[in-house]
Amino acid sequence: MTDRPIVSDLLDMPGHLLRRMNQRSTQSFQAAMREADGDMTPVQFAALDALKHQTDIDQARLADLVACDRATMGGVVDRLERRGLIQRSVNAQDRRARVLALTPEGLALHSRLLPLVAALQRTILDGLDADERRTLVRLMRKSLTLGRAEDTP
Repeated sequence: MTDRPIVSDLLDMPGHLLRRMNQRSTQSFQAAMREADGDMTPVQFAALDALKHQTDIDQARLADLVACDRATMGGVVDRLERRGLIQRSVNAQDRRARVLALTPEGLALHSRLLPLVAALQRTILDGLDADERRTLVRLMRKSLTLGRAEDTP
């Protein structure tokens, strides 16, 4: 038995720290979207960003690119389509399949929000200098991909 309070042990637990960083990231993202009148979740923005760089992909591929489960991505795609930000069309190679693409409105919103999201990345890691931020990102990437090559798009 130790005399140290349990709370201090949490500060040595990567899972706890990652959860807290996720909270900070999500709260910062939501505040930035409110200010910008973006009405966007982090996963929705990630979907727009993926579609900006990968045109005419199906929903399953989009889910893989965003690292999101397919059921969640289905709801994301539905909401973005209802807002007129993406469109579904018939796949020329497989008429049963649908492919996704940004609409002009989706492209415009992405272009407007991208600088805000880029700036937000620095504030998420307030207190770290540029080298420390790069190191942290490199280590997170390494941890996510080490031994799980199938997770990397």
